Amino acid sequence: MSLEITQENFTEVLKENEISIIDFWAPWCGPCKTLGPIVDALSEDNTDITVGKLNIDENGQTAAAYGIRSIPTIIVFKGGVQITKLSGVQPLSALQKIVDDLK
Repeated sequence: MSLEITQENFTEVLKENEISIIDFWAPWCGPCKTLGPIVDALSEDNTDITVGKLNIDENGQTAAAYGIRSIPTIIVFKGGVQITKLSGVQPLSALQKIVDDLK
């Protein structure tokens, strides 16, 4: 299961592991509901990285700071630095390839 990310713990989460993957989502978003189980599977398969979800409705300030204009959006961080930003539903294989390439 992926970690719940909030404005309060966002910075700490990025420091926890070298690689962090954050899913910016909202409960009313249909594609976000499709991506949710994929993100959870990525988390279960990669316990050595941080995989989390940030609800943009409850954490709008953080979403705005990262220029989230559409959801779902996944941002990949390495060492706390944004590496890539992906919009829309992504297959597990594509997300896993990104993780594998960063390890």
